[in-house]
Amino acid sequence: MFSTPQFRKFGLAAGGLVICFAVPLWRLARFAANDELFSYILLIPFLCAYLAWLQKKNLPAVSLPAAKTAAIFSAGGIVAAGCFWSHRRLAIDDELALAMLSLVLFLAGAGFLILGGAMMRALAFPFAMLVFMIPFPTLLRQTLETFLQHGSAFCADWMFTVSDVPALRNDLVFHLPNINLQVAPECSGIHSTVVLFITSLVAGHFFLRQPWKRVVLCVAVIPLALLRNGFRVFVLGELCTHIGPEIIDSPIHHHGGPLFFLLSLIPFFLLLYFLIKFGRPKKFRASADHPKLT
Repeated sequence: MFSTPQFRKFGLAAGGLVICFAVPLWRLARFAANDELFSYILLIPFLCAYLAWLQKKNLPAVSLPAAKTAAIFSAGGIVAAGCFWSHRRLAIDDELALAMLSLVLFLAGAGFLILGGAMMRALAFPFAMLVFMIPFPTLLRQTLETFLQHGSAFCADWMFTVSDVPALRNDLVFHLPNINLQVAPECSGIHSTVVLFITSLVAGHFFLRQPWKRVVLCVAVIPLALLRNGFRVFVLGELCTHIGPEIIDSPIHHHGGPLFFLLSLIPFFLLLYFLIKFGRPKKFRASADHPKLT
C-alpha cells in the first residue's frame, strides 16, 4: 500500500518540506537533545511513522483529494511561516514552535491534497501525533510548570500532614526539621507528565474503543502527575529528616525522576486495565477469556 503512486508523491512532497525546513529542523534536534523537557521530540517522527505503518492493512483503496481542506491547512502553514520569519528575535522555543507548527500544517495540507480525505481520516492519529514535534511556547511552558509546582506542593503538604514529619509549608517551600525544600520549576515533573500524556494517547488509541474512556485515561494523567511529584517531594523530605540533609545532593534527588515515573505507571496501567474491562459485553468477555480451539 505504501508503494502506491499516491504515497510516492506524498513522500516527495514531505522530503521537499524537510529540505525547506532543514535549518529549523536541525536547530530543533540540537535544542531537544540539550533540553530535558523536549528530549521526547526526537522520537516523535519515528513513533508517527510506526503508527502509520500499523495502519497499512486498514487503508482505503480509493481516496480522492480534499483540495479545500488542504488549502485551509496550507494557509495556516503560510501564516505560521510568516510569523516565524518576521519575528526572528523571539526566544528559541517560541521560534521553533512557529517553525514546527508551519511544517506540521504543510504536511497535513500535502496529505489531504495528495493522499486524499479518506486516507487522511484513516491516518488521522499518526498525523495528529505530529503536533508533539512542536515545542511548548515559553508562556505555555511556564504556565504548565507553575501549575505542576503548586499542585505537587499541595499533594506533598497533604502527605506530610498524615505522616509523622513536622513540616510547615510556605507556598512552594517546606520547612522541615533539618532542611528547607523548595519545589522549583525544574522539579515540577513536566517532562514525565508530557511523556505520560503521550503514553495515554497511544494506549487509548490501541486498547480503548469508546471516546469517553480515552478522555478519562488522558485526564487521569493530571492527578497522577501531581501525586507522583508530590510523593517525590515527600520522600525527599522524609529521607532528609530521618537520614540527613545530605540526601538533597544524592542521586535519588538529581536522578530519581525515572524511578518515580515508573512508579506512576502502576496506577496508570491499573486504570487502563479497568477501562478495558469496564463496560464490555459479557458474551465478549466470555469469548475472550475462553477462546475456542480449532
